Amino acid sequence: METAGTDRNGSARHNGVPRGRVSHGLSVFEKLALSMQDISGDRGVLKEMIREGSGEKVPSDATVIIKFSGYLEHSDRPFETNCFHRNPRLMRLGEDITLLGMEVSLLTMQRGELSRFLYSPDYAYGKMGCPPVIPADATVLFEIEMLDFLDSAESDAFCDLPPHLQETLPPEKVLKIASTERQFGNYFFKRNRFYDAKDRYKRAFSCLSRKGASEEEKARLDAARLPVNLNLAITFLRLERPSKTLQWGEKALEIDNKNVKALFRCGQACLELREYVKARTFLLRAQKLEPFNLEINGELKRLSRYYKEYMDRQREMCVRMFAPQSSATLQH
Repeated sequence: METAGTDRNGSARHNGVPRGRVSHGLSVFEKLALSMQDISGDRGVLKEMIREGSGEKVPSDATVIIKFSGYLEHSDRPFETNCFHRNPRLMRLGEDITLLGMEVSLLTMQRGELSRFLYSPDYAYGKMGCPPVIPADATVLFEIEMLDFLDSAESDAFCDLPPHLQETLPPEKVLKIASTERQFGNYFFKRNRFYDAKDRYKRAFSCLSRKGASEEEKARLDAARLPVNLNLAITFLRLERPSKTLQWGEKALEIDNKNVKALFRCGQACLELREYVKARTFLLRAQKLEPFNLEINGELKRLSRYYKEYMDRQREMCVRMFAPQSSATLQH
């Protein structure tokens, strides 16, 4: 975002938004509009790019992750913003976007892009406005940063198909859909929404459940399944369900029996399940592959401590069980 200062006409600026009036009788927004691109065809939505993005533009049914701030003319402060939210929420086009102007704007954007848009009343809050914040017949300015987007429509349509129709789709499309679901899972996982992450990872796994028609296709499917299995293993660990972690970790090892992450997750799961011998086997296999891995060595130390405490309790129990009974106890 731009910083506070003045524009070349001497008008004060805040976060890139000019205020006050300029010469020739034009208001600030009118002056700004002169150099902006018409993206709606009727000058109802105008655009000025501040920073270019990269890659494809946002599809019409995408789910977007954006930062935005909305400004009224002559106002230093945004009337609406999510820029102070650490984790902006996912918003689905056609469902969660309330302003027509923003919907039009987002379809022109790429990942990483930062742009400024002017919305006429017809593309914003209408002739009535939204009292007391938005006055009647108000033109508004929005600055929007496209952090990321995911094309979820194709994935949703695929998951709604019966299994026999899913099998008919080409493997490239299936792999793309599974990747989209996994990206959704990653988004939720990073925000500690583990139940949502689990559901998305399971959808990704379901997409990949088909049998490959050739050895090459089977290899590509396995390569896509492996990270999904690992994602599910750690997600169930966060959900404190170690038996499920072990299940998904072992699925990963069926694909790659030397995968360090899979061995490590299985070791962690067995440790939580108090299956100390199995935990030691998994962790030592992982350590052999990565002897200087701090996490693996730390978990082995934790296992050693837990196992010692477990054996001490077992010895104490045996002593109590086989200790000579007192004469008073024998008389009874």
